[in-house]
Amino acid sequence: MSIPDNNPALNIAVFALFVAITLYVVYRASTRNSSTSDYYAAGSAFTGRQNGIALSGDFLSAASFLGIAGAIAIHGYDGFLYSIGFLVAWMVDLLLIAELLRNTGRFTMGDVLSFRMKQRPVRAAAATSTLVISFFYMLAQMAGAGGLVALLLDIHGGIGQALVIGVVGVVMVLYVLVGGMKGTTWVQIIKATILLLTGALITVFLFGKFGFSFSNLLSAAADKSPLGDELLEPGGSYGKSEVTKLDFVSLALALVLGAAALPHVLMRFYTVPNSREARRSVVWATACMSVFYLCTLVIGFGAAALVGPEAIKNAPGGENSAAPLLALNIGGTVLLGIVSAVAFATILAVVAGLTITASASFAHDVYANIFKRGDAEPAAEVRVARLTAVAVGALAIVGGILANGQNIAFLVALAFAVAASANLSTLLFSLFWKRFNTTGTLWGIYGGLIASLVLVFFSPVMSGAADSIIKSVDFHWFPLKNPGLVSIPFSFLCGIVGTFVGRSKADPVKHAEMEVRSLTGIGS
Repeated sequence: MSIPDNNPALNIAVFALFVAITLYVVYRASTRNSSTSDYYAAGSAFTGRQNGIALSGDFLSAASFLGIAGAIAIHGYDGFLYSIGFLVAWMVDLLLIAELLRNTGRFTMGDVLSFRMKQRPVRAAAATSTLVISFFYMLAQMAGAGGLVALLLDIHGGIGQALVIGVVGVVMVLYVLVGGMKGTTWVQIIKATILLLTGALITVFLFGKFGFSFSNLLSAAADKSPLGDELLEPGGSYGKSEVTKLDFVSLALALVLGAAALPHVLMRFYTVPNSREARRSVVWATACMSVFYLCTLVIGFGAAALVGPEAIKNAPGGENSAAPLLALNIGGTVLLGIVSAVAFATILAVVAGLTITASASFAHDVYANIFKRGDAEPAAEVRVARLTAVAVGALAIVGGILANGQNIAFLVALAFAVAASANLSTLLFSLFWKRFNTTGTLWGIYGGLIASLVLVFFSPVMSGAADSIIKSVDFHWFPLKNPGLVSIPFSFLCGIVGTFVGRSKADPVKHAEMEVRSLTGIGS
């Protein structure tokens, strides 16, 4: 299916304009990236409000804008569960993580986990976890880029889509190489503002089209959907069998607990000067995302009502094309170009944030603290971070090409499950459990990480289902598409068992120091 009256030249022009403006902003913001603090944490110079808007920009990924709108248009009520899960997750960050993390660490999650443990093995584990989670999250964004361009330029061939994913990856690496955290943060702020305005304007227009009645909009969506009134009820996607019900519980657990363990979200708390601003960051981010996720509800059902689920599924990009097709329907090629540019900006900004997190973790935790034993030159550390960004970008491009066509909200949910499995148990135990030791930390990280990856590999995500990544064979034995229900409790269990069987003893002095520092900010 091609898009009538689509104007690829306009779409490319709008996108190129955004890239040019943001690259200029990144360049101007990067003039003082002389130290590791400048490159990794923007010198901790952002306010809570600025960082909160940037946090929402970092978090409102292609999954939020394209994947959730498509999931709501096709599956109705069950698609909106992604929005609810992503939003509620911030309560865990606000109440348990943000303030304590900001007070305890400097640049990465590894700073917190290794504070009272043996530095080298724990930093290596934290860096491994960060790199794997960042890669999973990048898959979703790059797959979104491929689907979006397939829709805009009517590119059906795999080679053409792969080429575009490569271009997106190159631009993303440029953001990180030139701007560091400061430049990336300003890109996030610009992108979040544009995304919120675009979502709000489309929502207001849709309400006006249906007489400012949400009931009329829902009725029109149900009338056009093959599900009928079931579109508005739970169970359209996750209530068909006992397995799908368990999959829903697993998905909900991963979404609610995953945000508090995502490395690129945690790293943003170091860009503010103190814990008070870290808390304000979460409040501002939650407010921005609340507005946006309410808009996705209207946009998703609006796409079902005006475009229709069948047209969405048959378009290049599948479910991920719902928002762009809706924009074309209500505003023609100009609005399609704007929405597409916003979606591209979303992908670029989020992947840039992921890339700088992955590169910072390798350079700071592995190079500076493992290889150089904490005695690395700041310039050399930043240079290693930039080289790592190039390597991570290349891996993201390859992975995005392989994952092209998957629903990106679903792929992000997998990243959330891996993050919650690998990081959450060890973060909470490190901050709150006096007896927790190095063995427990390593068992918790590696146990949760390996369990989640193994379960995903042998699940219907990889094989055995119509929408599997590998369709030609069937080697799945784990029935759930999201591993969170098993892998998250397993990681907590590994941390507890490892603590009791490990020979290394907890350091009560270091725990007392960490407790005072995390709760008061003294020494942070």
